[in-house]
Amino acid sequence: MSATAKSVASGPARQDAAAPRKGEDALSALTTLVRDDLEACNRLIVERMQSDVALIPQLAAHIVAAGGKRLRPLLTLASARMCGYRGQRHVGLAACVEFIHTATLLHDDVVDESALRRGQASANALFGNKASVLVGDFLFSRAFEVMVEDGSLEVLRILSAASATIAEGEVLQLITQNDTTTTEAQYLKVIEGKTAALFAAATEVGAVVADQPPAGQGALREFGMALGVAFQLVDDALDYSADQQALGKTVGDDFREGKITLPVLLAFARGSDEDRAFWRRTLEDRDQADDDLGTALALMRRHGALADTIERARRYGDQAIAALAEFPDTVEKRALADVVAFCIERAR
Repeated sequence: MSATAKSVASGPARQDAAAPRKGEDALSALTTLVRDDLEACNRLIVERMQSDVALIPQLAAHIVAAGGKRLRPLLTLASARMCGYRGQRHVGLAACVEFIHTATLLHDDVVDESALRRGQASANALFGNKASVLVGDFLFSRAFEVMVEDGSLEVLRILSAASATIAEGEVLQLITQNDTTTTEAQYLKVIEGKTAALFAAATEVGAVVADQPPAGQGALREFGMALGVAFQLVDDALDYSADQQALGKTVGDDFREGKITLPVLLAFARGSDEDRAFWRRTLEDRDQADDDLGTALALMRRHGALADTIERARRYGDQAIAALAEFPDTVEKRALADVVAFCIERAR
């Protein structure tokens, strides 16, 4: 196995020297709980991203090995184990989930013209837009190959529907971008599509392979959906409040691109006429000066937009934990409940 492949296969097993926060402890505990399954998943990822076309594994390895926490496949693995599944089908489906996620990252960075991904140069910055889009297509195709090999039409339905919903969410975001008349309902539909749908599918397929009844499948889908919304709400707040190293991408990208996120919507709704004129100039007209990001952050703090966005994320986190009441108390259930803290505490 090449050095790059080894780094991919090792995945999140590496630990930073700095003492982890409580949320990071929870994610580490979840990783440890399903370590053998995750290592098998990582091996499958490395195997299936190979191609005789050398650029494909080179570019795929760049983004897969860039330090992602494998949160979505972890959710698939832990959900299946929580439901009592003791086979190996969930390993392949976890790899499918990661391939879908990675493909969307490649496409998103092209659409957003992002220069950084997880603190490193994005694939499109290194290899170009055309290669990034085409390798993203390759990874989508690999995901569907593994789904077909699994043989479950229900799994295929869930993950293919999620893939379509992700694309719809991204297109809806393009439509609402630069439009300060966007409603909170429209914004929530965007993040449910582009982020939460894959969280929901990742957890639901864990229930499916374990032959859970409809109530169990629905509960895990609800858990994933609420967790995914919470995760994206925190991400949108971090774009205005984190440092670049912690965020893993350039701070203020959403502002520079004119994306309408909840912090913007809250600050706009609570602001004065002068404040709203600022948002229209910077986001709708894309007329931005060097100090406008600082002004945007000051307005958000003045109107409590960032704090209220995080509070909204906590409410969705509570919904996610409540959805797990359907299942008996197990170490996997406790780990899934605890990992909600990881998603929320990133804002600290």
